Amino acid sequence: MIDNNTMMQRDLEVIWHPCTQMKDHETLPLIPIRSGKGVYLYDFDGNRYIDAVSSWWVNLFGHANPFINARIKTQVDTLEHVLLAGFTHEPAVELAHRLVDITPEMLKKVFYVDNGSSAVEAALKMSYHYHLNKGKHKALFLSLTNSYHGETIGALSVGDVALYKETYAPLLIANMQVPVPGDQTIEAAQEALNTLQEVLEAKADEIAALILEPLIQGAGGMHMYHAEYLSGARALTQKYDVHLIADEIMTGFGRTGKMFACEHADISPDFMTLSKGLTGGYLPLSVVMTTEEVYSAFYCDYNEYKAFLHSHSYTGNPLACSAALATLDLFSQNDVLAENEKKSHYIKEKLKRFSSLKNVKEVRQQGMVAAVELQGYDAKERIGLKIYTYGLKQGVLLRPLGNVIYFMPPYIISNEEIDRMMDVAYAGIEKLKMRDEKWEGAF
Repeated sequence: MIDNNTMMQRDLEVIWHPCTQMKDHETLPLIPIRSGKGVYLYDFDGNRYIDAVSSWWVNLFGHANPFINARIKTQVDTLEHVLLAGFTHEPAVELAHRLVDITPEMLKKVFYVDNGSSAVEAALKMSYHYHLNKGKHKALFLSLTNSYHGETIGALSVGDVALYKETYAPLLIANMQVPVPGDQTIEAAQEALNTLQEVLEAKADEIAALILEPLIQGAGGMHMYHAEYLSGARALTQKYDVHLIADEIMTGFGRTGKMFACEHADISPDFMTLSKGLTGGYLPLSVVMTTEEVYSAFYCDYNEYKAFLHSHSYTGNPLACSAALATLDLFSQNDVLAENEKKSHYIKEKLKRFSSLKNVKEVRQQGMVAAVELQGYDAKERIGLKIYTYGLKQGVLLRPLGNVIYFMPPYIISNEEIDRMMDVAYAGIEKLKMRDEKWEGAF
């Protein structure tokens, strides 16, 4: 019978894991997962873990969701894959229509890609190429400080998380950052907008697009800001003929309290990138949504050579599109956003006690995303890793971002499971505080 240790050893013989210093696994056990159901993951030794981070923010309606399972099983007997160049298929067509219906009003065209980073790459290329087709050479991109947009070269270029970016600096495309609002106040938003306006006034002729994560910067420690910044950024980019790319890969599909974060500011960007929750956490799929205006700039006779020549082998995969359609059905058949609002209020109440801990700097929340930022620790102490290992021992998968412990569970989580998730995080943080007071043995 296979147990955790056997599977772990077989894994470490051959697999190089993402975002991992593999040497850590000499002392930190890898957790082999045998199955998942609902909010729980089960290992080979019979332990279960609440998936408090939705398996890297992708899972919306729980593991092994029977409704999504059934849609994929039906599709696999009909068509597993076909190229999307010169061909099409029903799931891709239906999904594109439905995405146009639910996204901001100016977004009328859907370009299929494979994953979040690839969607950002495609959006950057589209923006640059659009301006080129209009006779303008605008090869500089703006993004916000502390931002993250993926780890392929273009996506990495427009991010601002040094841990990911510094090593590859010589390879990156032209970019610059403008300040992200410092907090969730309108005043901070306006201050950041003032700087954005100054940069656009000086460099708009060079800038293709501003890319941002609306309201929440995911890998940037779940930093959050006010929707006023989105409204102002949309107005300024339109004024200066600069595209606005809304990277909703993490924030899309209900995470912020609305279907898309852009709705909090009632804006329609020039591009919107979607992935993660798009398929409910089942299969890789992403899209770039854009406008008729952008699409029209590439629409011409072949010999004008203005076409957007960008492709991936599994673009618009029928199985992934079917998972996405099932996910949208779950939204349309149930009042998911209203239920999420109730749960977010419950989480808000549970968050209050974290503020009383001396090692907590700030508690913040936006919809179904909550974060507790710690203070008083050096990065080399790897406090997040301590919380992670403590959580696993208590049956909760927490994967902190440095000194930020965050909660982003599947939407089907119950109040009792929220209690468990947050009680474990609180106990872990409290034990860190006790360690500072010379208490030993917490971990």
